[in-house]
Amino acid sequence: MDEAAAQAPTSAPGSVPAIVVMGVAGCGKSAVGVGLAAALGVTFIEGDRLHPPENVARMASGEPLTDQLREGWLNAIGERIAASVGQGNGVVAACSALKRSYRDRLSGFCPEIVFLYLEIDPGTARQRVGSRKGHFMPASLVDSQFAILEPPAADERASKLNATRPVGELVAAAVRLIRRS
Repeated sequence: MDEAAAQAPTSAPGSVPAIVVMGVAGCGKSAVGVGLAAALGVTFIEGDRLHPPENVARMASGEPLTDQLREGWLNAIGERIAASVGQGNGVVAACSALKRSYRDRLSGFCPEIVFLYLEIDPGTARQRVGSRKGHFMPASLVDSQFAILEPPAADERASKLNATRPVGELVAAAVRLIRRS
């Protein structure tokens, strides 16, 4: 599922893009998502901004979220994606989407969603999260994300990119993948 070997996810002809940039904290979801949305001329949704205050407080105190705590957040992201696509607007969303069940939930809102998985190693992710300023997610939670991570399977509408590459290269590679579909 890497870029070179990826089978580009397919969309219906004439459909607007609905892309979720996914992966663990520190993989570059937001930076790549913003760049990809700009390159495609579509809306960007920052998933972190849709967490309820209780979830933010929990993560800030070093407690990982449970599946139940993620439900409302995933629904909020899915609803925003569906609303954008329903209005004929393409969308790129940044969302960890760590488990297949989370991706299935998002796809329930918009079956045309394509996932772009930014793969990164735990050490690099911890270093990146530890160097961020003003973000609620502490580096101590990175390992808990890797513990539940279920990378997209071959039967999912997903492509994988190496998140250690520069953001500009990742955006360009993502644009190529999307335009091939």
